[in-house]
Amino acid sequence: MRRKLAAGNWKMNGTTEALQELSALQATHSDPNVDILICPPATLIAAAAQTCQGGPVMIGGQDSHEKSDGAHTGDISAAMLRDAGAKAVILGHSERRAGHHETSEDVRAKARTAQAAGLMTVICLGESLGQREATNTLDIIGAQLSLSVPDSSTGENLVVAYEPIWAIGSGMTPTADQIGEVHDFIRTRLESRFGPGVGRSVRLLYGGSVKPDNAAEIFSISNVDGALVGGASLTNADFSPIIEALEKA
Repeated sequence: MRRKLAAGNWKMNGTTEALQELSALQATHSDPNVDILICPPATLIAAAAQTCQGGPVMIGGQDSHEKSDGAHTGDISAAMLRDAGAKAVILGHSERRAGHHETSEDVRAKARTAQAAGLMTVICLGESLGQREATNTLDIIGAQLSLSVPDSSTGENLVVAYEPIWAIGSGMTPTADQIGEVHDFIRTRLESRFGPGVGRSVRLLYGGSVKPDNAAEIFSISNVDGALVGGASLTNADFSPIIEALEKA
Protein backbone atom coordinates (compact mmCIF):
# COMPACT_ATOMS: atom_id res chain seq x y z
CA MET A 1 0.00 0.00 0.00
CA ARG A 2 1.57 3.28 -1.11
CA ARG A 3 1.45 6.04 1.47
CA LYS A 4 0.12 9.32 0.04
CA LEU A 5 2.47 12.29 -0.31
CA ALA A 6 1.72 16.02 -0.34
CA ALA A 7 4.83 17.88 -1.49
CA GLY A 8 5.30 21.64 -1.63
CA ASN A 9 7.84 23.43 -3.82
CA TRP A 10 8.40 26.97 -2.57
CA LYS A 11 10.65 27.79 -5.55
CA MET A 12 12.40 31.19 -5.10
CA ASN A 13 10.06 32.33 -2.36
CA GLY A 14 10.47 32.64 1.38
CA THR A 15 12.62 34.35 3.97
CA THR A 16 13.00 33.59 7.67
CA GLU A 17 9.51 34.97 8.31
CA ALA A 18 8.06 32.12 6.25
CA LEU A 19 9.13 29.60 8.89
CA GLN A 20 6.01 30.50 10.84
CA GLU A 21 3.99 28.87 8.05
CA LEU A 22 5.85 25.62 8.72
CA SER A 23 5.05 25.89 12.42
CA ALA A 24 1.39 26.41 11.58
CA LEU A 25 1.45 23.46 9.16
CA GLN A 26 2.90 21.22 11.85
CA ALA A 27 0.29 22.31 14.36
CA THR A 28 -2.54 21.75 11.88
CA HIS A 29 -1.36 18.27 10.88
CA SER A 30 0.17 16.91 14.06
CA ASP A 31 -0.73 13.32 13.14
CA PRO A 32 -1.31 13.27 9.39
CA ASN A 33 -2.48 10.25 7.43
CA VAL A 34 -0.25 11.31 4.54
CA ASP A 35 3.43 12.22 4.25
CA ILE A 36 4.14 15.95 3.99
CA LEU A 37 7.22 17.37 2.27
CA ILE A 38 8.17 21.04 1.96
CA CYS A 39 11.06 22.13 -0.26
CA PRO A 40 12.01 25.70 0.66
CA PRO A 41 14.86 27.72 -0.88
CA ALA A 42 18.33 26.52 0.11
CA THR A 43 18.82 29.44 2.49
CA LEU A 44 16.00 28.12 4.70
CA ILE A 45 16.66 24.37 4.66
CA ALA A 46 18.62 24.14 7.91
CA ALA A 47 16.27 26.46 9.79
CA ALA A 48 13.22 24.70 8.33
CA ALA A 49 14.55 21.29 9.34
CA GLN A 50 15.09 22.57 12.87
CA THR A 51 11.59 24.08 12.96
CA CYS A 52 10.09 20.75 11.85
CA GLN A 53 12.30 18.51 13.97
CA GLY A 54 10.24 15.82 15.65
CA GLY A 55 7.13 16.73 13.66
CA PRO A 56 5.38 15.28 10.62
CA VAL A 57 6.76 17.68 7.99
CA MET A 58 9.82 16.57 6.03
CA ILE A 59 12.14 19.14 4.45
CA GLY A 60 13.75 18.80 1.03
CA GLY A 61 15.89 20.69 -1.44
CA GLN A 62 14.92 22.00 -4.87
CA ASP A 63 18.03 20.78 -6.69
CA SER A 64 21.44 19.20 -6.06
CA HIS A 65 24.63 18.73 -8.06
CA GLU A 66 25.63 15.49 -9.74
CA LYS A 67 29.03 15.61 -8.01
CA SER A 68 29.40 15.01 -4.29
CA ASP A 69 31.87 17.90 -3.86
CA GLY A 70 34.36 20.02 -5.79
CA ALA A 71 34.87 23.33 -7.58
CA HIS A 72 31.25 24.11 -8.44
CA THR A 73 30.64 27.65 -7.25
CA GLY A 74 27.08 28.33 -6.18
CA ASP A 75 25.98 24.69 -6.36
CA ILE A 76 24.81 22.45 -3.53
CA SER A 77 25.62 18.76 -3.16
CA ALA A 78 23.23 16.07 -2.01
CA ALA A 79 25.45 15.45 1.00
CA MET A 80 25.16 19.12 1.97
CA LEU A 81 21.37 18.93 1.75
CA ARG A 82 21.38 15.84 3.93
CA ASP A 83 23.72 17.53 6.42
CA ALA A 84 21.38 20.55 6.59
CA GLY A 85 18.49 18.27 7.53
CA ALA A 86 16.88 17.58 4.15
CA LYS A 87 15.38 14.16 3.49
CA ALA A 88 14.49 14.63 -0.16
CA VAL A 89 15.29 16.67 -3.25
CA ILE A 90 13.32 17.74 -6.33
CA LEU A 91 15.16 17.02 -9.58
CA GLY A 92 14.35 17.72 -13.20
CA HIS A 93 11.68 20.34 -12.62
CA SER A 94 10.67 21.93 -15.90
CA GLU A 95 11.97 25.29 -14.71
CA ARG A 96 15.40 23.71 -14.23
CA ARG A 97 15.23 21.86 -17.53
CA ALA A 98 14.29 25.04 -19.41
CA GLY A 99 16.06 27.80 -17.48
CA HIS A 100 19.27 25.85 -16.77
CA HIS A 101 19.25 23.65 -19.88
CA GLU A 102 19.23 20.43 -17.87
CA THR A 103 18.83 17.26 -19.91
CA SER A 104 17.26 14.05 -18.71
CA GLU A 105 20.78 12.59 -18.59
CA ASP A 106 21.77 15.42 -16.22
CA VAL A 107 18.77 14.62 -14.04
CA ARG A 108 19.71 10.94 -13.97
CA ALA A 109 23.27 11.75 -12.83
CA LYS A 110 21.97 14.05 -10.10
CA ALA A 111 19.43 11.47 -8.96
CA ARG A 112 22.05 8.73 -8.76
CA THR A 113 24.21 10.88 -6.50
CA ALA A 114 21.27 12.04 -4.38
CA GLN A 115 20.02 8.49 -3.83
CA ALA A 116 23.53 7.40 -2.84
CA ALA A 117 23.52 10.20 -0.25
CA GLY A 118 20.31 8.84 1.25
CA LEU A 119 17.88 11.36 -0.19
CA MET A 120 14.46 10.57 -1.63
CA THR A 121 14.43 11.92 -5.19
CA VAL A 122 11.31 13.55 -6.61
CA ILE A 123 11.91 13.39 -10.37
CA CYS A 124 9.73 15.65 -12.50
CA LEU A 125 8.44 14.89 -15.98
CA GLY A 126 6.21 16.96 -18.23
CA GLU A 127 5.33 18.03 -21.76
CA SER A 128 4.90 21.48 -23.28
CA LEU A 129 1.63 22.70 -24.76
CA GLY A 130 3.03 22.23 -28.24
CA GLN A 131 3.93 18.63 -27.50
CA ARG A 132 0.51 18.02 -26.00
CA GLU A 133 -1.24 19.50 -29.03
CA ALA A 134 0.92 17.38 -31.33
CA THR A 135 -0.30 14.33 -29.36
CA ASN A 136 3.28 13.37 -28.50
CA THR A 137 2.69 13.39 -24.74
CA LEU A 138 3.35 9.73 -23.98
CA ASP A 139 6.43 9.67 -26.22
CA ILE A 140 7.85 12.68 -24.37
CA ILE A 141 7.01 11.30 -20.92
CA GLY A 142 8.33 7.86 -21.79
CA ALA A 143 11.68 9.24 -22.95
CA GLN A 144 12.03 11.51 -19.92
CA LEU A 145 11.18 8.65 -17.57
CA SER A 146 13.63 6.25 -19.18
CA LEU A 147 16.52 8.72 -19.26
CA SER A 148 15.92 10.56 -15.96
CA VAL A 149 15.39 7.67 -13.53
CA PRO A 150 18.55 5.80 -12.44
CA ASP A 151 18.79 2.04 -12.04
CA SER A 152 19.37 2.52 -8.30
CA SER A 153 15.75 3.61 -7.82
CA THR A 154 13.42 1.89 -5.36
CA GLY A 155 10.02 2.58 -3.87
CA GLU A 156 11.79 4.27 -0.96
CA ASN A 157 14.12 6.62 -2.83
CA LEU A 158 12.07 7.48 -5.93
CA VAL A 159 8.95 9.58 -6.39
CA VAL A 160 7.86 10.55 -9.91
CA ALA A 161 5.97 13.81 -10.41
CA TYR A 162 4.03 14.42 -13.62
CA GLU A 163 3.86 18.18 -14.18
CA PRO A 164 2.59 19.24 -17.60
CA ILE A 165 4.57 22.39 -18.31
CA TRP A 166 1.58 24.20 -19.73
CA ALA A 167 -0.37 23.74 -16.48
CA ILE A 168 2.27 25.02 -14.04
CA GLY A 169 1.10 28.33 -12.59
CA SER A 170 -1.25 28.90 -15.52
CA GLY A 171 -4.52 27.99 -13.88
CA MET A 172 -5.02 25.42 -16.64
CA THR A 173 -5.44 21.80 -15.56
CA PRO A 174 -5.57 18.68 -17.74
CA THR A 175 -8.74 16.65 -17.70
CA ALA A 176 -9.03 13.69 -15.36
CA ASP A 177 -8.70 11.38 -18.36
CA GLN A 178 -5.49 13.10 -19.49
CA ILE A 179 -3.93 12.89 -16.03
CA GLY A 180 -5.01 9.28 -15.62
CA GLU A 181 -3.62 8.29 -19.00
CA VAL A 182 -0.16 9.61 -18.16
CA HIS A 183 -0.09 8.23 -14.61
CA ASP A 184 -1.21 4.78 -15.76
CA PHE A 185 1.44 4.91 -18.49
CA ILE A 186 4.18 5.80 -15.99
CA ARG A 187 3.08 2.99 -13.66
CA THR A 188 3.18 0.45 -16.49
CA ARG A 189 6.64 1.61 -17.58
CA LEU A 190 7.99 1.42 -14.01
CA GLU A 191 6.61 -2.08 -13.53
CA SER A 192 8.10 -3.18 -16.83
CA ARG A 193 11.54 -1.79 -15.99
CA PHE A 194 11.86 -2.55 -12.28
CA GLY A 195 9.39 -5.39 -11.82
CA PRO A 196 5.98 -5.34 -10.10
CA GLY A 197 7.40 -4.97 -6.58
CA VAL A 198 9.33 -1.75 -7.12
CA GLY A 199 7.14 -0.54 -9.96
CA ARG A 200 4.00 -0.60 -7.84
CA SER A 201 5.67 0.92 -4.77
CA VAL A 202 6.92 4.14 -6.40
CA ARG A 203 4.62 7.05 -5.61
CA LEU A 204 3.31 9.12 -8.52
CA LEU A 205 2.42 12.76 -7.93
CA TYR A 206 0.51 15.18 -10.10
CA GLY A 207 1.60 18.81 -10.25
CA GLY A 208 0.32 21.81 -12.15
CA SER A 209 -2.20 24.32 -10.76
CA VAL A 210 -3.32 22.05 -7.92
CA LYS A 211 -5.62 24.06 -5.65
CA PRO A 212 -8.05 23.33 -2.81
CA ASP A 213 -11.01 23.47 -5.20
CA ASN A 214 -9.70 20.84 -7.63
CA ALA A 215 -7.59 18.65 -5.33
CA ALA A 216 -10.30 16.11 -4.47
CA GLU A 217 -11.05 15.40 -8.13
CA ILE A 218 -7.35 15.02 -8.96
CA PHE A 219 -6.73 12.67 -6.04
CA SER A 220 -9.56 10.38 -7.17
CA ILE A 221 -7.73 9.60 -10.42
CA SER A 222 -6.05 6.24 -10.97
CA ASN A 223 -2.40 6.06 -9.86
CA VAL A 224 -2.34 9.59 -8.42
CA ASP A 225 -0.67 9.17 -5.02
CA GLY A 226 -0.47 12.85 -4.13
CA ALA A 227 0.62 16.20 -5.49
CA LEU A 228 3.63 18.42 -6.04
CA VAL A 229 2.28 21.88 -5.31
CA GLY A 230 3.84 25.25 -6.06
CA GLY A 231 2.23 28.53 -5.03
CA ALA A 232 -0.52 26.94 -2.96
CA SER A 233 2.10 25.37 -0.66
CA LEU A 234 3.48 28.70 0.53
CA THR A 235 0.94 29.14 3.32
CA ASN A 236 -0.72 26.77 5.75
CA ALA A 237 -4.10 28.27 4.85
CA ASP A 238 -3.76 27.23 1.19
CA PHE A 239 -1.84 23.97 1.58
CA SER A 240 -3.81 22.40 4.44
CA PRO A 241 -7.05 21.96 2.44
CA ILE A 242 -5.05 20.13 -0.23
CA ILE A 243 -3.53 17.84 2.40
CA GLU A 244 -6.97 17.22 3.87
CA ALA A 245 -8.35 16.32 0.45
CA LEU A 246 -5.51 13.83 0.03
CA GLU A 247 -6.23 12.30 3.42
CA LYS A 248 -9.83 11.68 2.34
CA ALA A 249 -8.91 10.23 -1.06
